Amino acid sequence: LYSSSIGASSRYNIFYSSSFARLHSDSGWSPDPSDKQPWLQIDLMQKHKINAVATQGTYNTYDWVTHYIVLYGDHPSSWKPFFQLGSNWTFFGNVNESGVVRHDLHYPILARYIRIIPRAWNPRGKIGLRLGLYGCPYWSDVLYFDGDDAISYRFRGKTVRTSQDVFTFSFKTMEREGLLMHGEGSQGDYITVELKQAQLVLGTGEAWGPSLSGHTTVTVGSLLDDQHWHSLRIDRHGHHVNLSLDGEVKRFRCNGDFQQLDLDTEVEPVPQKNQSLVYRQNFRGCMENIFFNRVNIADLARRRASNIRFEGHVSHYCQDQPYMPITFAGINNYLQVPGIPRRNRLSVSFKFRSWDTVGLLLYTSFAEHLGGDGNQQPTRPPQLCPHPGYRLNDGFWHMVELVARDGSAVITIDDNDGAEFRVAHPFQLRTGTQYFFGGCPKPAAITGCLSNQTAFHGCLQSISVDAQPVELDLLRQERLGKYSNVFFNMCSITDRCTPNLCEHGGRCLQSWDDFTCVCDLTGYKGETCHKSLYKESCDAYRLSGKTSGNFTIDPDGSGPLKPFTVYCDIREDRAWTIVRHNRHYATRVRGSSVDRPFLGAVEYWNASWAEVAALANGSEYCEQHLEFSCYSSRLLNTPYGPPVSFWMGRHDQRHYYWGGSPPGVQRCACGLDKNCVDPKYFCNCDADHAQWTDKGLLNFVDHLPVTQVVVGDTNRSQSEAQFLLGPLRCYGDRNTWNTVSFNKGASLVFPTFLANHSLDISFYFRTTALSGVFLENWGCRNYIRIELNSRATRDVVFAYDIGNGDENLTVRSPVPFSDDEWHQVKAEINVKLARLRVDKMPWVVRLAPPQSYVRLEFDRPLYVGSAEHRLHPFLGCLRALRVNGQTLNLEGKANETEGVRVNCTGYCQYPRVPCLNSGLCVERYSHYTCNCSLSAFDGPFCNHIGAYFEPGTWVRYNILPAELSAARAFASILSQPLPGYNLTSEELSFSFRTSTAPAVLLYVSSFRRDYVAVLIREDGSLQLRYQLGTSPYVFPLTTAPVTDGRPHRINITRINRTLYTQVLPSPAIHAPAETGMIDPEIQKYNTPGFSGCLSGVKFNSILPFKAIFRPSGRPAPYPGGGHWPSRASWDLAPGPSLSRVLPSACGRRGDPAKGSGRGCRRETHSQLFSSFPLVVTFLLLLLAGLLLLLYLHHHRYKGSYLTNEPKAVQDYHGPGKPLVPHKDQNLPQILEEAKGE
Repeated sequence: LYSSSIGASSRYNIFYSSSFARLHSDSGWSPDPSDKQPWLQIDLMQKHKINAVATQGTYNTYDWVTHYIVLYGDHPSSWKPFFQLGSNWTFFGNVNESGVVRHDLHYPILARYIRIIPRAWNPRGKIGLRLGLYGCPYWSDVLYFDGDDAISYRFRGKTVRTSQDVFTFSFKTMEREGLLMHGEGSQGDYITVELKQAQLVLGTGEAWGPSLSGHTTVTVGSLLDDQHWHSLRIDRHGHHVNLSLDGEVKRFRCNGDFQQLDLDTEVEPVPQKNQSLVYRQNFRGCMENIFFNRVNIADLARRRASNIRFEGHVSHYCQDQPYMPITFAGINNYLQVPGIPRRNRLSVSFKFRSWDTVGLLLYTSFAEHLGGDGNQQPTRPPQLCPHPGYRLNDGFWHMVELVARDGSAVITIDDNDGAEFRVAHPFQLRTGTQYFFGGCPKPAAITGCLSNQTAFHGCLQSISVDAQPVELDLLRQERLGKYSNVFFNMCSITDRCTPNLCEHGGRCLQSWDDFTCVCDLTGYKGETCHKSLYKESCDAYRLSGKTSGNFTIDPDGSGPLKPFTVYCDIREDRAWTIVRHNRHYATRVRGSSVDRPFLGAVEYWNASWAEVAALANGSEYCEQHLEFSCYSSRLLNTPYGPPVSFWMGRHDQRHYYWGGSPPGVQRCACGLDKNCVDPKYFCNCDADHAQWTDKGLLNFVDHLPVTQVVVGDTNRSQSEAQFLLGPLRCYGDRNTWNTVSFNKGASLVFPTFLANHSLDISFYFRTTALSGVFLENWGCRNYIRIELNSRATRDVVFAYDIGNGDENLTVRSPVPFSDDEWHQVKAEINVKLARLRVDKMPWVVRLAPPQSYVRLEFDRPLYVGSAEHRLHPFLGCLRALRVNGQTLNLEGKANETEGVRVNCTGYCQYPRVPCLNSGLCVERYSHYTCNCSLSAFDGPFCNHIGAYFEPGTWVRYNILPAELSAARAFASILSQPLPGYNLTSEELSFSFRTSTAPAVLLYVSSFRRDYVAVLIREDGSLQLRYQLGTSPYVFPLTTAPVTDGRPHRINITRINRTLYTQVLPSPAIHAPAETGMIDPEIQKYNTPGFSGCLSGVKFNSILPFKAIFRPSGRPAPYPGGGHWPSRASWDLAPGPSLSRVLPSACGRRGDPAKGSGRGCRRETHSQLFSSFPLVVTFLLLLLAGLLLLLYLHHHRYKGSYLTNEPKAVQDYHGPGKPLVPHKDQNLPQILEEAKGE
């Protein structure tokens, strides 16, 4: 910058003149203290592109500017304020006299003149400023169009066909409507850029398509009729388009099928009128640097090139229209203009624009003794209250003309006679001496402005009083009238609702300096409609005390997905979320092939696939029943062929396993259980028989929900298929206990989070450390950090910078947070405010500065567990970290070698009682539980479910009923399967405890003569017998007696002809048994029968005791399992009484459950209680019962378990089989707490 280029409104003295206002100079600029509107102005001599502004205070003084406004323009009489993101026109300045504060502009300024207006400065000094600009010269080829002119650019060939295009140009105008550019082709492709209601509208697509599906219309910008330059750039790559206007970018995908843009002959910046454009107004204003695919059309037009066609007279310089607005932006702003007094005609006109609904535009007092009846008797003048115009607070310019004379008055709005009226009673009109625009000065008694209306906030121009235009230059110099809190030669109106900062479809209503979001009917609440009104799942409604019914849920909370309605089946221990769809009933398929399959899309009620997927992703368990009925139609084409049918789940992934089978294997349920109709195949339908069914549950959560069922083998003669899909059923919340522990200085690094307009964070922490950073994310302009304050362990601090310097919120607790208990933290920041809350303490709220920002921008990773570079690490546990409704997978990022461990150490790492038998330890609030869903066992520690057998009692579980076996054999004959029908391998395991011999422990038979039996001989030894084919095989398992009353466990595995056996002391008891026709050789060991405890028995994947004693309420996945007393279910003999086979839990010493005596009593692992002998008195027994009740009440949420003597066994009998109480019931009943909190 040259000293001669810098000017100012005034100077403090010669040593603080504008010539010293360059960066790093020896002094600085300071204005005269009496200057009401000081400014510093730079004339760059030609147009420049300015990218950044930097400021300093005056050298070696206390003078610096803390806030300022940047104005720019092509002429010193017309200015436009630069608005930062968020409609903020105030820049934050310096904090001392020597530091340089630079602001990079989010879009470049195109201007010759730059003006800086100080708004605040150091209170210990005065205004002091040194200034620097960063940019480069800008050369342009300018064209001026007066509304009747047009040009067109002809291509070298007859047509142009492109897959990528770039359009750029700049424009300025004072008109709201105008066609800027148009091009079209004979194939129907077109592109149009025009102004509509002072917004830029881009239209493209296939104009001649059969429907509107090929059209794409996008709107960007607002209030573009300000007679200042606006830069436009359009980048198209196939379907994808980037539209950029003055730094605002919109990215979208075009509708329709076209990939290339076919244009015929020419493209027309400011096009000539043709049939498709006949009703559109041409552009009136200036355009410069018009480029189409690197062709400078404006330069070709300036040089009068042959491929440029002109219509009318297009000028090569920009003719600005007269434009001298005044901005009213203060609390007590006004403009006072003198008038000619005591005239009988009042004439005032002006233009205004504003967002406010109320405001004083004009006030004047009439001369005294107005009105009369001819006798000059004073009367009160009539009050005239016309209300012309409608929606005048739309931000556009509106013209007002008021003409009044004796007996009549006319008000005209925008050249329309809105209210013309006459008063029947004659009156006289005499004008006053002063006219007040925009407000009234104080005090009213002295100034004579007696209106109590709110001051006007907006812009005025073209003010005329007594039919004479007001000289604004004289008014600014106070040589004509007075003013206060107004800005001359600029209009600082801005559209705070573009872009719309109200989320989730909220409506934006704005005033001059603020906006409000209307969240009605959106399902959200808050200042920007960010927070959901609904809970995440049915389980959350259960915890709040609701009962079953229809509820609206929002699985992603404040995320972008909408809430939807589901049915909640709320039970005591859990709540099932049920989502139904259009495939609930059978869908029949015919005529499909692999090349042209049937696509059965699943449309969920009230929800999209993404919304249902969010529900499944946050649930602990989900399931969908899938059934496929085939009539000579193959399913998965097993064992080696490519699948002909499949289903699609989350993320449109194909899955080649069917209901009842785990993922990763191309099988159905029968293929997993090895009982398909033909053992050569892994699905019943793959045998290609006349009629079969494959069905089962899909319960791998990460693959659900089912979005499509694809059927591809029904095009043969008499071939048909039907499929039926059950509703999605989910329960639990796996996000709440996504837990890690930080054992040393470490951090989890997540990708940069796109916060956009708002950001909310919630998590739980537990620690004994005094300080540490929970999370931190930095950007070039903004940052956020939540930490436990190192100075006081009672403080949780939320620190942030949204562009106006460091801010922080602090929640102080009466007790330290380092108490090794869980604490919940909630933090939120948006354009309106920031707030922080810990546990149930009150919110700490800080309002954001007005006109703050649009979006939070972070360009570095999100660090969890410490600050960047592992500074100030947090030592403790974190769980359930959610950012804008998205749960961050902490466990997936944990690395024990770096000091981050899954789960919260102290419970699951070193549990007092471990989870046994493949049970999964799950952290809970101040305790832990065992998830036994993957185990054959149940109970608090996955070590119980058993039964006590009296002599002569037994349990039968039918693996395959006789009717199904006969039908299967018949089908196998038709398809001529290979000889032999036995399983090639099996796995068998169980535990037992007895003191009697002989006995049959377990017998598995078939409807042929094959069987496997485990029995106790007369001498008490254990024996295994196999019948495979013609002769039985006998294997001694032990030589020593096992009838010692101690627990024993047996594991047997057979693979073809190889047999593996193992007999161990048993940690628990379990028992399934399957019995058909008992072999006579085995029958002799069955008298008088087994007497003792059985548990833990597993035959392949069959778990009968768990099915009967822990029923799930759903149909069993195996034929004959889980339902009784039907034939394909449980049979109890002798007699109908189930009470002779009692649920039991038997253990061994050293385990959390010890067995002793008949029936195997289990006791708690606690120091509070011990076993009481049976010889105690009745008084002591009563006291023990009271203590037990107190213990149950005290520990009902602590993860412990208790025992009690049951009076009856319930829920294990069917109709017609009443319970018969046991004469000596000393078996314990497990009391378990619900897994949900």
